[in-house]
Amino acid sequence: MSISIKVNGKQHHVTAAADTPLLYVLRNDLQLNGAKFGCGEAQCGACTVMVGNDATRSCVFPVGAVGAKQVTTVEGLGHGEQRLHALQKAFLAEQAAQCGYCSSGMLMAAKALLDRIPDPDPATIRRELAGQKCRCGVHNRIVRAIQRAAVELRA
Repeated sequence: MSISIKVNGKQHHVTAAADTPLLYVLRNDLQLNGAKFGCGEAQCGACTVMVGNDATRSCVFPVGAVGAKQVTTVEGLGHGEQRLHALQKAFLAEQAAQCGYCSSGMLMAAKALLDRIPDPDPATIRRELAGQKCRCGVHNRIVRAIQRAAVELRA
């Protein structure tokens, strides 16, 4: 079946079953590889993207459920030194990534958080990102990066 979805501001038409996970369409059909396959069960957050205004685990979200909502991946936040999103700049400045596998999911979950709560305290950040798993142990750097980005976005 032909499905039309808007990803990172561009309309795409893909051939997929409506129950195909959005992650597979992003990675296999659109070659957007920022969102990662981690667990396949919506438990780790490596596949997190924005669907509309919501941070969404794309490994279990059916592409047919996207409808008219905009999908934003980490590639849609910004790229190139001049066009990085405040979160991406802050993650770089705070060295908030080691292996980088969780980074795109963390960035997208953090974007959803800052869109809802522009000035979160560390406890709120930790609570809101508790479902995003990072095995490298850079959690404190991630919290600092989100706080740094929040300041820049409010300025």
